[in-house]
Amino acid sequence: MMKSIYLFLFMAFVAFSCENDLGIEPSVETFLPKIALKGAPSVQLPCGSSSYTDPGVDATENGAPANVTITTTGRYTEGTSISLPDVYDISYVAINKDGIPGAVVRTVTIPPCNGDLVNSIEGTYTSTIVRTSAAGAVLTAPQYTNMKFVYIRKSGANEYVISDALAGWYEFGRSLGPTYAAPGHKITATNIAANQFTFGPAVEVRSFGGDAQIVSFEVNPDTKQIKIKTDWTSGFTFAITLTQVN
Repeated sequence: MMKSIYLFLFMAFVAFSCENDLGIEPSVETFLPKIALKGAPSVQLPCGSSSYTDPGVDATENGAPANVTITTTGRYTEGTSISLPDVYDISYVAINKDGIPGAVVRTVTIPPCNGDLVNSIEGTYTSTIVRTSAAGAVLTAPQYTNMKFVYIRKSGANEYVISDALAGWYEFGRSLGPTYAAPGHKITATNIAANQFTFGPAVEVRSFGGDAQIVSFEVNPDTKQIKIKTDWTSGFTFAITLTQVN
């Protein structure tokens, strides 16, 4: 019996010493922050929307209201307010008295309105890609077929911006997320019906690095498709087929 007591006291001393070594002041008891979303965790607004009223969250610590920090980030525009066509992640974080955080996330999507591919290329697209290496090796697979979604939004009179110049190869095909996209590549339409476009400047591929440059862009309004070729300085070329969806 005494051995058990000594062992318990020794373990408690070690645990207390470790906490002090880490600079943590132990609390007699701690209550984790509880955060519950008001409304749906995923919201899609009508195309053309330029604002959003967030219902917020309920946040408590030990039954009392807790302060919440709210951060909004656009996945492709990196906007901090919900206005442009994009997918936005809204994070809600509360931290209790012992510095332990709790968090929930809501996703809000504003899709771009679909153009007719004669006067406008704006819209929401699925993506199918064939990738070729500098050595000529060709890679295609079901995981790179009909990936959802790539956005083209209008940014000026004749200017458009694509959400990912690699069209989701890494974000969706490899399931690496938007931190591996190449967002913001500009496309200037001189004459859409005649397939006259200019491109650039090149954009950086997030996380991996290196520049992605669109080198060709061809629109077919009958099939609702756009064929794009993108070169990446890491030594790959992406042959992309975008298909407009409702």
